[in-house]
Amino acid sequence: MSETVIREGDGNVTLINVFDVEASKQQELVRVLNEGTEKVMQNRPGFISVNIFTSFDGTRVVNLAQWRSQDDVKATMADPEAQAFAKKAAELAKPAPSVYAVASVHHA
Repeated sequence: MSETVIREGDGNVTLINVFDVEASKQQELVRVLNEGTEKVMQNRPGFISVNIFTSFDGTRVVNLAQWRSQDDVKATMADPEAQAFAKKAAELAKPAPSVYAVASVHHA
């Protein structure tokens, strides 16, 4: 089983998608993101993990997804099933996705 590990230089990529959402739709968006992860994303090559965060004020949802490579992210985003869930999410909120590499990690 894979789990989220944030480590500099591990070669993985992280897709961070910040959604601006109406507070009344935040939980529905979380439901759609969970469903998309369970039905599509976790079955795709290169998938490592998804973590979904909700803001306390209800106006944001952050989807942090880790993948083995940028090519895995691109292939997943081209998948019609993944596109269908992305469309459902975009109907509920304004997405702002970007792909990142870990630049540094600090611990106490």
